[in-house]
Amino acid sequence: MIDHRIPEPFHEGELRAQQLAGGGPAGAPIRSQMPDQHRQFFSLLPFVYVAVADAQGWPLATLLHGDPGFASSPAPGQLRIAALPDPGDPAAPHFRRGAEIGILGIDLGTRRRNRENGVIAQVDGEGVLVDVHQSFGNCPKYIHLRQLVPVARERGGIEAFGGELLPDAVRLIAECETMFVASASGGTAQVGARGLDISHRGGEAGFLRLAGNVLTVPDYPGNRYFNTLGNLLLEPRAALVMVDFASGDILQLQGRAEIAWQNGALSDARAERIWTFSIARGWLRRAAFPLVEHHNIRQ
Repeated sequence: MIDHRIPEPFHEGELRAQQLAGGGPAGAPIRSQMPDQHRQFFSLLPFVYVAVADAQGWPLATLLHGDPGFASSPAPGQLRIAALPDPGDPAAPHFRRGAEIGILGIDLGTRRRNRENGVIAQVDGEGVLVDVHQSFGNCPKYIHLRQLVPVARERGGIEAFGGELLPDAVRLIAECETMFVASASGGTAQVGARGLDISHRGGEAGFLRLAGNVLTVPDYPGNRYFNTLGNLLLEPRAALVMVDFASGDILQLQGRAEIAWQNGALSDARAERIWTFSIARGWLRRAAFPLVEHHNIRQ
C-alpha cells in the first residue's frame, strides 16, 4: 500500500507558530491525495467553504452549495465541485484555471470536517475540478451542532462597505457561533506546503469581540498544526465568512491579522492566545444561503 503522507507537511510559518506556541503535533497525517473516507464524505455535503485569492493576492472566503453529490472525487487526487460562486460574490471572478484554492467540507450535524488544498485544474460553466495537494481531517471541537434543511429564499441585494461596518454586519458578528477564516502561506513557503487554506473557528455567541473595525478572535486548543496562524505569520492579509442561518445572510470580510502570542488579559479562560482582525472591507449578501436550521422552519 502506497503511503501518500507528505514527508514535511508544514511550511516555515507553521513551524514557527508551533515553536511560539510551545510545540507542534505528535503526528501529522496530511496526505497528498484524498483517502476514501474523505472522498465519500464530500459526496454527502450540501455545501463547502472555499478560499481563493483576488487579483491583489488578498484571500477571499466564500461557500459553494448544491444538492448532496455536487462535490465528488473522480480520483484520489481530484475533487470536482459542480457549483460556482453566486453572481455578485466578490470571489466569483477569481475561480480560474491554475488558481490556488482551499476547501473545507463540514457537516454541522455531526461536527465532522475535512480539508483539501490544491489548485484549480479546470473551470467550466458547471463548476471546478481541483487537483488536491493536501488532504487532512480536523478535530470536531468548538463546532456548533446544527441540523440544516433546504429552504426557498427570495434573494436580496449585495451591500459592499469599507472599514465602517453596516449595523446588520455588527449584529451578525455579535450573534456568530460559526466562522471561517481564509489565509495564505505566502510566496516564501516551500512547494508542497504553500497555498490557500480555510479553517473553522467557533464558540458561543459573543466569542468574537468587535471594537470599531477590529475583531478579536480567541484561539482555543486544537490539533496544534497551526495552519492558520502559521499562514498569518507569513501573510497577515486574511478573509472571514460567516452566515446568519436564520435569514440566510452571508457576511464576507477582508482584513489584516495580528497574533498576540502572550496575552495576560484573556477574557476567555479556554483561549491560549488571541488574534485580531482589522477589517478593511466587506460584503453582506442578503438571503444567499439556501439552508435553514430545522427549528427555524415555520410549522
